[in-house]
Amino acid sequence: MFLKRAVLALQALLAASLLAGVALAGPVVNSGHIQSELVSQETGVAPGGTVYVALRQKIIPGWHTYWRNPGDAGEATKITWTLPAGWKAGDMVWPTPKTARLGPLLDYAYEGEVFIPVPITAAANAQVGTTISLTADVFYLVCEQVCVPEEAKLSLLLPVVAAPAADPKWGPVVGEVLAKAPKPAGLKAVFKLDGQTLKLAVTGGPLKGADMAGAYFFPYSPKVIEHAADQVVDRGPEGLTLSLKPGYDFVGGGTAPTEMAGVIATQAGAWEITATPGEPPATAAGMGPPPAEKAAADGKASGGLAGALLFAFVGGLILNLMPCVFPVLSMKAASLAGHAHDAGKARLQGLVFLLGVVSTFLALAGLLLVVRAGGAAVGWGFQLQSPLVIAGLSLLMLLVALNMSGVFEIGTSVQNVGSSASAQGGATGAFFTGALAVVVAAPCTAPFMAGALGYALTQPPVVALAVFLALALGFAAPFVAVAFIPSLLKLLPRPGAWMDVLKKGLAFPMYGAALWLAWVFAQQSGPIALGQLLAAGVLAAFGAWLHGVAQNRRAAGKGGMVSTIIALLAVAGAIALAASGALAAQPPSAAAAGEAAPSGPGLTAEAWSPEKVKALQAEGRPILVDFTAAWCVTCQVNEKVALSGSKVAEAFKARNAVYLKADWTNRDPVIAKALAEFDRVGVPLYVVYPKGGGAPVILPQLLTEGLVIEAIDKAGA
Repeated sequence: MFLKRAVLALQALLAASLLAGVALAGPVVNSGHIQSELVSQETGVAPGGTVYVALRQKIIPGWHTYWRNPGDAGEATKITWTLPAGWKAGDMVWPTPKTARLGPLLDYAYEGEVFIPVPITAAANAQVGTTISLTADVFYLVCEQVCVPEEAKLSLLLPVVAAPAADPKWGPVVGEVLAKAPKPAGLKAVFKLDGQTLKLAVTGGPLKGADMAGAYFFPYSPKVIEHAADQVVDRGPEGLTLSLKPGYDFVGGGTAPTEMAGVIATQAGAWEITATPGEPPATAAGMGPPPAEKAAADGKASGGLAGALLFAFVGGLILNLMPCVFPVLSMKAASLAGHAHDAGKARLQGLVFLLGVVSTFLALAGLLLVVRAGGAAVGWGFQLQSPLVIAGLSLLMLLVALNMSGVFEIGTSVQNVGSSASAQGGATGAFFTGALAVVVAAPCTAPFMAGALGYALTQPPVVALAVFLALALGFAAPFVAVAFIPSLLKLLPRPGAWMDVLKKGLAFPMYGAALWLAWVFAQQSGPIALGQLLAAGVLAAFGAWLHGVAQNRRAAGKGGMVSTIIALLAVAGAIALAASGALAAQPPSAAAAGEAAPSGPGLTAEAWSPEKVKALQAEGRPILVDFTAAWCVTCQVNEKVALSGSKVAEAFKARNAVYLKADWTNRDPVIAKALAEFDRVGVPLYVVYPKGGGAPVILPQLLTEGLVIEAIDKAGA
């Protein structure tokens, strides 16, 4: 009986509300972290009239949703409307967001309670006295330290009335949101790329004499600026000038944008602007930023040699994380662990390792500069374009691994590879490790390195060597720092039996490095030469084992000269066999003939040539050129992660795009010349040619599927 009365009361309330011409919201939907509902600014809508219906969201503390441009991460809220025939929903009105920083990322977000109004226009033939049901499917991403995609299906009953009135509850609230929302105000905005700084000047109207404290530019495009970089304000009598860090659209290698739209927010309010290229007027600046802000801006804008040195040092640091370097550095780790409780020896090893890194970097750089000065088209990592070098390194890695596994010993320290320097505390071995790490690391062009090396090779030799020195210092810095911080080393247990276990465990990355180099050799030289290298590896391993047998016999007071001689002959034979295979190497037939090779589900790579690019451009097709090499680990990772998925293949097919591969595994002066045209001396390099024949766009060195798809869509539009 009670339930029946409640239903009748609810029906009576509904009827009374509609007869009174009051919009009736549907239930509030709680999707987990947000309570959502639709609210109306007015009690109804007139035929052919427009009413603002707002999405109201109440977000739990500590969480946030995103603005139309989410920033470095996130996803904007989306609304899909279901409306009667003849009714239309306009664009969402986005309130000014807040900045939300998470580690190195900066997002544009909403917290607490947010209203996003949407104009709803009724059909001209809507009948007064009827009630229309509006339905909205809302999708949003809500984040704290983690992000959760959520959705809500919302509804609103909206009467059609002759004379709408403000909703008594929500009318003032929605009206205030609309009043404060950014809108055009006749401001004049221009932008200019000045070195490494993007200048945005805004003048006129409400900015004259206004409080510019905390002024901030929220761009509509996610790629025109680096969101996480500081925005430095220079105030003037007519407005302001912001110093911004340019984003991918400006520094990605393509054509710079012809306009830059967004919101300029100040203490006095927020307004929409659309900036065009131009010279910032003097009236937009003059007061200048505070000294600390100006110093920060000057640091960002510094380019030339200072920028190249900084990028080289950071690139050297990152180089330590490359998979091709880890096996060699594991040798150094084992040695430092062994000297953890001897500060003097640890520091000596760190300094000698630094010397090995610096001298080898400078030697390779000097040789590169000499070869290029002689007219040869070579680039960074050129030594690994030689099958002979690859074969030698593969055998060397195998012997180092066998030594670490205990098959034979050279001196008493794992670092004494190639020497008997036990009396020197492993110093010679430390130097050797640093040199070997550089030789193997050379093909890995880490982020920040490409620009620095490109700059270096266009400068006089002294400047170029300074950049390579900064790269070497960055590469050696982590191990040198550890060697000089005793507190870190003392965290390890004192030397004992565990050291032998560690040494043998770290041998396996060296085996992996030997196999990787053998695979590179196969790409350069073909299956017959690979067979010779594998046979040489078996012969070298046999020689190493015999040498170990001879060492054990001598330790037991027995003769071991015969075993030693046979061991040396076996290793010498292995070197000769590998060298003959490398010198007589023939590239695999598919690569030599330029045949297409599959690069993933449905995506096929065609052989690159300058003529091929011109022919495809003449056909009006978008092109992605992948400058790669088998010895470039970054290239291989990008191919598996970003270029092998079915979504990428579908994007290429949809845009009639072509994927060309310029394989630099073996020396090729044509590819080297093409790299130089883009101010690059190494791989990877990814270049997108738009179908309309515009300027090519250079993609970042680390790719994602989304980035590739976006670039192809843009090039094929």
